[in-house]
Amino acid sequence: MHRYLLILFCLLSSPLIAQINNPEYKQTLDSLYKQTVPLITIDEFIKIDKYNLHILDTREEDEFMVSHIKNARHVGNFWFDMRKVYDIRKNSTVIVYCSVGIRSEKIGEKLIAAGYKNVFNLYGGIFEWVNQGHPVYKQNGVQTAEIHTYDKNWDRWAERGTKVN
Repeated sequence: MHRYLLILFCLLSSPLIAQINNPEYKQTLDSLYKQTVPLITIDEFIKIDKYNLHILDTREEDEFMVSHIKNARHVGNFWFDMRKVYDIRKNSTVIVYCSVGIRSEKIGEKLIAAGYKNVFNLYGGIFEWVNQGHPVYKQNGVQTAEIHTYDKNWDRWAERGTKVN
C-alpha cells in the first residue's frame, strides 16, 4: 500500500511545482527531459521513506569522486551495466540522479525496462540538490562544498558550491 501511495504522490507531482528558483534552469530542464521516468522533486526525495531506498549516481566516476549525495551508489553512465544493481530488488524504490537529470533519465529507462517498478529521476539532479543547500560528500564520507559541473557549458546551473570540472 505504501508503495502505491508513493507512486501516486510522485505521479501527481509536476515539475511545474518544483522548487527551482532559477526560471531559466527550470525551462532548460523541462525542455530536456523526455518524461520517460517519473520525476521526484528534492522536497519529495527528502520526505520519502528511506526503508528499501536505493540512490544511484549515474555520473562518471571522476564526478562521483568529487562529491555525491550521501548513501548514493555509483553506477555510472557510459559503462553502466545491470550487474551493478543485481542486488536491488525490483520492487525497491530507486532514485537516479546525475548533474541535471539527463543521463539519469537514460539509466532510469534501462532500469524500468529491466522490470524495476519504482524508479524516479531526481528533478534538477545534484546541481539542484546543492543549489537548495543540501550537503554532498566525498568518497571518504567527509562533507564538501565541491561539485563537479561536468563541463563549462553546464556549470552555470550550479549556483552554489565550489565548481570543479
